[in-house]
Amino acid sequence: MANHHAFQQVVADLIREHHGKRVVSFEFEGKRYWLKQIEKLIGPMRLLKQNASEALNKEINVLTQLAKQGAPVPAIADVGEGYMVIEDAGKTIKDLLVNPQDMNWHFILNDAAVALAQLHSMQLAHGRPALRDISWQDGKVKFFDFEAHQQGKSILSQQVRDLLVFIHSLYRYIGPSNELINHAVWAYRTAGGELIWQKAKQFLASWQWLYYFAKPFRYVGGRDLKPVYWVLWHFRQRDNLAYRT
Repeated sequence: MANHHAFQQVVADLIREHHGKRVVSFEFEGKRYWLKQIEKLIGPMRLLKQNASEALNKEINVLTQLAKQGAPVPAIADVGEGYMVIEDAGKTIKDLLVNPQDMNWHFILNDAAVALAQLHSMQLAHGRPALRDISWQDGKVKFFDFEAHQQGKSILSQQVRDLLVFIHSLYRYIGPSNELINHAVWAYRTAGGELIWQKAKQFLASWQWLYYFAKPFRYVGGRDLKPVYWVLWHFRQRDNLAYRT
């Protein structure tokens, strides 16, 4: 950054103006950034979220380490006591869905799926790669809000969970039996995720009884319940590129 001192002054001014606000966006020299602070809590929330400082420091450490490993994560522009600043990486895929007719969803979802497969090929896991935690901008995908690795779980089991969360999120935000989803999952498989997909299928084999329980709710259940049926449905298909109703 050409003028780091000026940048830090802008950040300091924002912290004074928006002290305790969780996230603030701003522009500097034509680029957008996000200031993320320790949330200022009041009342009972102080007891429920008493480790906010620890959580922020953990997020900084995770993003720093992942960036060193070449993972597709937002770049950290600045850090300080109780805050960090990350470069803007575009809107989340969930937010882009507000105007779906303006986007080429085939490419966006395939890009996200391939990026997840590449993350897994680096022997990494996200923890919760839902569409609200994945950004897309000009073909570039970034993951953020990485969750801590599950204690006692192998990296393969974490990656299986990643894939199931990703597919669940696709059905949650896009809709049931959508051919875009089948193509996105196929993109994940062909980009190096086939083993994980097969492991996910094996894992769900013992949970297929839920398919019949969830079937009555496939169109009328809650936003988290409906996709459960469609995730199970997906792994029951012989040809997951086929669009079926």
